[in-house]
Amino acid sequence: MSLVARVSLTGGETEDPEDILFSALSVIFPDETTNQHGDADHDVLYTSPHLPEQLHISVTDPIGEDRKLFSHFVWNSSLLLAKLVEAGTLKAAASDSGRQDIARFQRSGPPTAIPEDPVVSEYCSVTDFDVGGKTCVEVGAGTALPSILAALLGAKRVAITDYPAEVVLNNLKENLSRNVKANTNESDESTPPKKNPTSSTITSVDGHEWGKFDSEAVQAGYHAFDRMFVCDCLWMPWEHDNLRKSIDWFLKEDGGDDARCWVVAGFHTGRPKVVSFFDEDALAALSLEIEAIWERGCDDVERPWTVDRGIEDPSERKRWLVVASLKRRQPTSASG
Repeated sequence: MSLVARVSLTGGETEDPEDILFSALSVIFPDETTNQHGDADHDVLYTSPHLPEQLHISVTDPIGEDRKLFSHFVWNSSLLLAKLVEAGTLKAAASDSGRQDIARFQRSGPPTAIPEDPVVSEYCSVTDFDVGGKTCVEVGAGTALPSILAALLGAKRVAITDYPAEVVLNNLKENLSRNVKANTNESDESTPPKKNPTSSTITSVDGHEWGKFDSEAVQAGYHAFDRMFVCDCLWMPWEHDNLRKSIDWFLKEDGGDDARCWVVAGFHTGRPKVVSFFDEDALAALSLEIEAIWERGCDDVERPWTVDRGIEDPSERKRWLVVASLKRRQPTSASG
């Protein structure tokens, strides 16, 4: 299934000439891939084959400097990580009779049914994207689609962060409250049977500027998370050092052999910007290393990661994303 097949837009037809041209690109150029979704007049509806209802994701309507954050779109990187997290968690739950994630997500059929689209990768096992019972944090969340899926899938805790701009944080809070129904003491009898599952996950939304750790909420997140989500945050090479520092800050260290940071990014701003983030020496300086890295197309085709593919056609380049799993670098044992 195409990655973008899971999304549709709300609202009527736009009258803005620029938006009309943008929406017509797929007709004019059938091979053109849309890598950003939603606008001020059109929210995004995300359809999962395992959720009874669509997720309703609104985007920001920023002005001035806030537009440079590019949080006013749902990017394909978020769609892909949400898809991987959903498939990985449900597959892991299906093989663990003690977990109820899969039963809560089923529309119908036996509680041990595996996801329709397991997206097994030859580069990384799908079960590695399991968030069940884990503590998760997303940086540069934008619209927080992967975090919302994690909260619905039974993560223990989900912390959503982005640049401390009011318009961004307010939209994140609205997306969270709209799609993740908190667990209450009220009777479930009043809840329509096809509603998305109730979540008991502890959730939060806080501002965080990469590389800055002086706020109370960020201080409390020091080395506290099993899983990190980083989606389409690599287009600013001048912020790579700060982003790596934030990953080091939040990702578990002591006893964190299982801790993982998942980085997904598109190549729409050029491959060199993406490549520079994965500098092995810079990661090693923060006790991080690349566990797995590969490229995945919007049609679920995969290929090996490479730092140089020569001259890439911009339209073809937009169809691909890099997927990486970072983990803690284990100290080398001293030889006797």
